[in-house]
Amino acid sequence: MVTAICKEVCVNINSVTIIIPTLNEGKNIEKIISKLRSLGYTNILIIDGKSNDETVNVAKEMGANVIIQEGIGKGDALRQALRYDGLSDLIIIMDADGSMDPNEIPAFLSPLETGEADITKGSRFLGHGFSEDMTLLRRFGNSVFVFLVNNFFSTNYTDLCYGFAAFKKEAIMKLLPSLKSKKFEIETEIFVKARKMGLQIVEVPSVEYKRMNGRSNLKTFRDGFKILGLILQEAL
Repeated sequence: MVTAICKEVCVNINSVTIIIPTLNEGKNIEKIISKLRSLGYTNILIIDGKSNDETVNVAKEMGANVIIQEGIGKGDALRQALRYDGLSDLIIIMDADGSMDPNEIPAFLSPLETGEADITKGSRFLGHGFSEDMTLLRRFGNSVFVFLVNNFFSTNYTDLCYGFAAFKKEAIMKLLPSLKSKKFEIETEIFVKARKMGLQIVEVPSVEYKRMNGRSNLKTFRDGFKILGLILQEAL
């Protein structure tokens, strides 16, 4: 029997791979995997950045596939995971801190299944979307980056620095050779280069909750300047 999720369209659960980069998320990852599995998702791929806590053991015990990151940084982790041989036809990327709700996944997959999009990206500033975990400084930086990308690349994004997204596998295969980012600028690089390649991108509203446990590895100024540099480099 084929299990499917149905919202606007029906999606075969077995055609979806969930990719989650982790680094010392042992207190969060069990809850996230448990929620995903309760919704029927079984193809869960953890790319771990050499955690020194229980993250890897917990993920394996929960039935997830685990690969150990060769390099360092979120961008490096995602690039390695996207080269994984066992990827399904539809791919979700999401964070390991509990800030992203797996119940939103059908809304991300629907535009891919209907052919409306090659990539679906979450937006915290569209429709009912919002963030519980964004400082005024980060909000300002994100708005500046959105303004620059929209003007340089003729996009109409409402959000940029947010890592909840869905892809058709063929879109990933087209993007992957050009992706170079090693850290948190990877999301910006994906959405800028996808636009430059003519891929169809749709935004869907998303709610970002506060992380469940632990501290973020993102550094506002360090990573903000990397994102700005990437935008300017791609524009020039």
